[in-house]
Amino acid sequence: MVQSAASPWPILSPEARDLFRQGAEIVLHPRAEWIEELHEASLGGDSMRAVAEDPVLTEGTKRANLANLLHWAAANVQHPGKRVSANLNQEVLDGARDMVRRGFDSGGLDAYRRAQGVAWRRWIEICFDLTSDPVLLRELLDVSSLSITTFIEDTVAAVSERMAAERTELTRGAHAERRATVTLLLEGAPISRSRAEAQLGYPLAGPHTAAIVWSGSVTPSSQQLETAAETLMRASGASHRLTVVASAAALWVWLPGRTPPRTDRLAEDLAPHPDVRVALGRPGSGIDGFRRSHLDAAATQRMLARLTSPQQIARYQDIQLLVLLTGDPAQAGEFIADTLGELRHADAETRETVRTYVHELGNTTRTAERLYTHRNTVVRRLARADELLPRPLAENAVDVAVALETLRWLGSGA
Repeated sequence: MVQSAASPWPILSPEARDLFRQGAEIVLHPRAEWIEELHEASLGGDSMRAVAEDPVLTEGTKRANLANLLHWAAANVQHPGKRVSANLNQEVLDGARDMVRRGFDSGGLDAYRRAQGVAWRRWIEICFDLTSDPVLLRELLDVSSLSITTFIEDTVAAVSERMAAERTELTRGAHAERRATVTLLLEGAPISRSRAEAQLGYPLAGPHTAAIVWSGSVTPSSQQLETAAETLMRASGASHRLTVVASAAALWVWLPGRTPPRTDRLAEDLAPHPDVRVALGRPGSGIDGFRRSHLDAAATQRMLARLTSPQQIARYQDIQLLVLLTGDPAQAGEFIADTLGELRHADAETRETVRTYVHELGNTTRTAERLYTHRNTVVRRLARADELLPRPLAENAVDVAVALETLRWLGSGA
């Protein structure tokens, strides 16, 4: 390895350059376990807890980390060992913009440095697989260390600059004022109701139902989110709403009134927008209700993301028990398997019959009416379920109902 006369950046020998290119080609097609390890490291630790608890920010961080990895690898396939330019691709900029809109500073970019540690360890393994020549290996690792560290620091600096510009822009408009006021209310800060109402243009004394509307699309459409929020307002019968842009892929919405929209009607209206998801909190009154309903919606959103649920709409009232049960998805899976046995693999009609039967307190006639089927069909399905369950339904009805409800939200076997 020699130094260029024009630049302090080291120049690789032809042999090391060839190895660098081979390694970069491997990184350009990362294994699934590498990516999972990268994400886990980037979102770990106390400093990233607030990001990790927000499904939209979590997905944005994951996309940015993967984009960084592929950007570095692609650059080194083309020009092995050369300095890699900062990554300002759309995935990275979108993630940074969302951080700013949620009130985070450049400290949220610690995810890049955390991911860097994982990438470096994997790169060392690749290098040792490529050569056992100690001279070549040392040359390769020396330049690699400089390349990876410089790339991440350049990217953090460039993205931090963009975040500062975005923050300046946000502080100039009505959006920033609404966002700041809502943040104070959610944090329980001593802000008077009259002042908050004046800044929000929304009454806080009455009842509220909060919702989070977000998109699971890699390229979310702000117009699609607005359309969904408008649909939500109409479905609830409200005449107005308070909307705060939480990120490029999420809106926080408050609707005046105690009656939340019917989920069946809302699902029908949102069918043209399959990427849009809605989490609804419990209705509440006053500032405390404003805050609590939003926290309910946020907990519902996290649960849907944690379970990778296929459900498009969820109310906190419907999943409150599941929020407690599914804090650890692995344990939830064990509970379902232990409780349902082979019933978890049964047809959807049998599972739904059992779930409805328990909800109807063991009344087969009412179960048949709710399912629009004959009572004898219900009896046959229940008998079949008893054959599949580890314990008879009559001895374990509550646990079976909870397990089936969890399975429904997971979408397993549905």
